[in-house]
Amino acid sequence: MSARVLALRSPASVFEPVSLEARAAALDAAAQTLTAEAIVARAIGAFQGRIALVSSFGAEAAALLHIVARIDRTTPVVFLDTGKHFAQTISYREDLARSLGLTDVRDIRPLSEEAAREDPKGDLWRRDNDLCCALRKIRPLAGALAGFDAWFTGRKRVHGGLRAFLPIVEAAAPHIKINPLARWSPEDVEAYARANGLPPHPLVAQGFPSIGCWPCTAPIAAGDGARAGRWRGLAKTECGIHRAPVSRGIRETA
Repeated sequence: MSARVLALRSPASVFEPVSLEARAAALDAAAQTLTAEAIVARAIGAFQGRIALVSSFGAEAAALLHIVARIDRTTPVVFLDTGKHFAQTISYREDLARSLGLTDVRDIRPLSEEAAREDPKGDLWRRDNDLCCALRKIRPLAGALAGFDAWFTGRKRVHGGLRAFLPIVEAAAPHIKINPLARWSPEDVEAYARANGLPPHPLVAQGFPSIGCWPCTAPIAAGDGARAGRWRGLAKTECGIHRAPVSRGIRETA
């Protein structure tokens, strides 16, 4: 289905198509003066049950999860259970979801037949980390987001690289992607966590400021960027879910 939405043309009350890009640009412009909490609240209201939060339950995940839970704890939360997470991440996911009162956390796993065919020994990450990410993250997320029009991410400009010029709202056909914390600094994240009594991921204290799958995540040294431990020694800096469309369709909505 075409990635288009419908808007009411005033004053003639005639429907005209508005591109996904135009809608995202309008939402992004409106978000520039809003707090992260207001951005989340408006998005949840605007998309009315067709928006999800995709969370890694990683080092900085608690803040956005807390904001969403305070506004609507029934908001679907998608967690990509790759089968390669640190044990600490799985425990943290369970504890944090329970303490925040989130009622719809969805653990999304790779299709068993695809995993058996493409990674029978569980070592695909050694041979082809891009294919491993496709198997364990990109394709599972496509299925998980098929029923949604928009999704929240926890990405921030301070992460650098492809994220340095991150908009608050962006078109990622067939979805609108919303980054409420795009302008936040590490200090903002820490201050919010302290003010709200949010527990840190247990690996943060061990030198992991960014946490993904255990084979591709290492602690960082003093002076390194926060994501320096991800795919260390490789040109790869992203798993791929933010580089390509990750779903099959978007409904048309007034």
